[in-house]
Amino acid sequence: MYEIDLLRILAAVAVVFFHYTFSAWMQGETPVEFPVFGELSRYGYLGVDLFFVISGFVVLLSAWGRSPQQFVVSRIVRLYPAFWVAVTITAVVSVVSGKYAISVFQYLANLTMVNAAVNVENVDVVYWTLWAEIRFYLVIFVLALIGITRRRVLLTLWGWLALTGLMQLGLLPGAADLLLQTTFSHYFIAGMALSIVYRYGMTWEIAAILLLSYANAVYRGLGFAADVADRYHTPFHGWVIIATIWAIFMVMLLIALKATSSLGRPWFSVAGSLTYPLYLVHAHVGFVLLAWAGPLVESSPVLEWLLVLALVVGMGALAYVIHVLVERPSATKLKRVMNKIFRIPERPAGRPAAGTPVTR
Repeated sequence: MYEIDLLRILAAVAVVFFHYTFSAWMQGETPVEFPVFGELSRYGYLGVDLFFVISGFVVLLSAWGRSPQQFVVSRIVRLYPAFWVAVTITAVVSVVSGKYAISVFQYLANLTMVNAAVNVENVDVVYWTLWAEIRFYLVIFVLALIGITRRRVLLTLWGWLALTGLMQLGLLPGAADLLLQTTFSHYFIAGMALSIVYRYGMTWEIAAILLLSYANAVYRGLGFAADVADRYHTPFHGWVIIATIWAIFMVMLLIALKATSSLGRPWFSVAGSLTYPLYLVHAHVGFVLLAWAGPLVESSPVLEWLLVLALVVGMGALAYVIHVLVERPSATKLKRVMNKIFRIPERPAGRPAAGTPVTR
């Protein structure tokens, strides 16, 4: 689905511009400021919200018909090679520049991607989303364990929505949020519901799940925006948050209904392939470069823009290098090793994967 690839890279670019043209200056990382453009780019953090909906959509689709072991292997192969390289690059740049202090233990803990579980600080600020993703994968793993069917997925979504509501009402212990992650659960739930729409079509039941998810997304989104506003001591307009979340839901719904399939182009997949490594390497490395080069260009708005655009292009090039030299060549080798560890037989070329999805 090429449209998904396009959305992924757009979401990543939105986050990049949020960091480079708003967050970096507001946090004192650089003297380079964009007061006018920052009025728009400050909402770029909502690209993460789109990421979570896309994740719910594509991860469930990719897990359908796979065994739990196959699902685990697919996630390890997809996430870890680029992540290990990105953590290493970020740690080296941080230490060499002297801007961020990183211990060997912190670096090694980050390589596991579950360092947040033992309260070890992330090497880069953006890695918090990976911990959210891993907890979501646990939900999909349990579904794969019992067998993914349409009805079981829908029951899971209703249950997750109900528990989210109970959590927000204070009727569940705080520890339950470790799995429920109610700040963003509505996005994963909506994405999974949309994957059902993509496979089987829209129903009133799914429409109800989507409406409830959207309502909670707006409720939590406005609360989250208030926290962001406090952090940066600057206002965020509620109507922009509401409209952006609505746009995320509507665009993803159109994709799930296959109304946008004619708009897809093969080159979207090339851009989409840069999304993950770009997201992983852009933040702290970019902040270091902005701190170093900022004083050299702060007197000229043109030079400030050239610096930011050069950074975006440079990070895109680094993402491409990671994709071509790390992700591509390592995928087959790592998958072969992981298949042996999980005792998954190699599939002959041309033969479909084992497991046929049940349609009831």
